Amino acid sequence: MIDLHTHTTESDGTDSPAELVALAVGAGLEALAITDHDTMLGYQKAMEPARAAGLELLCGIELSTRFRGRSVHLLGYFPDGEPGAPFRDWLKDLQESRKDRNLRMVDRLQSLGVAITLEEVERKGKSMAGRPHFARVLMEKGYVSSIQQAFTDYLDESAKGYVERQEADFAESVDLVARSGGVASVAHPIRLLRNATEPLRDTVRAMCEAGLPALEVYHSDHSPSDVRCYESLAREFGLGLTGGSDYHGLNKPNIRLGTGANGNLRVEKNLLTELRVMARPKSG
Repeated sequence: MIDLHTHTTESDGTDSPAELVALAVGAGLEALAITDHDTMLGYQKAMEPARAAGLELLCGIELSTRFRGRSVHLLGYFPDGEPGAPFRDWLKDLQESRKDRNLRMVDRLQSLGVAITLEEVERKGKSMAGRPHFARVLMEKGYVSSIQQAFTDYLDESAKGYVERQEADFAESVDLVARSGGVASVAHPIRLLRNATEPLRDTVRAMCEAGLPALEVYHSDHSPSDVRCYESLAREFGLGLTGGSDYHGLNKPNIRLGTGANGNLRVEKNLLTELRVMARPKSG
């Protein structure tokens, strides 16, 4: 059993990279991918603990991209280790856009009468602070009673405190991941249905035309019928399959590493083997 979608304290998880490695070993995982938002620092910090524990560790990342006017999260996997300088330089621009968005979100919340500062948020999330860290500050200061209420009342896309961020182009992101020795996979495709104006099949087809090679079929948010639907779409369009819990620690307390929500997830190691093949340059 493996888990190819996890987060650490280097983005919006609550377990440090070393703690996540220890949890993975305790859960009996054969391999783990760390897919923090817009950073590979969690992977870097987990390398030595994983090596010492004998755990196979995969370099990953989760990117926020824009496709046909909608936000789409894209997982990037690099089976041979970290990507080179061109990808890392591009990543710095995304990190700057995240910081700019956080500044604007602080301004928006302050205009709504919320006493919040960027420093308070960054103490929770460091350089990769994001909406979950805003949510924790809102809860601790008594503006909401739960993380979910923070999103519903202030931080979700339809909420009064939401601020859009500049996101990378979907096709450009897929291409750059591939040119950097990686494989891109659309994360939690169930969320593509939100505010959708076309059938999911048409969206996936268009994404394939933009170069998409894989789809996250197995995820904690996916019901058995969802999984069957995404497996069918992957077969139809010749996509690779990926899967993971989307573990965030206490920020998503109902999700367990490796097994998802109430044991609804099991990702077999053969998916990692296939992912490595997909990342290998084609001869000829």
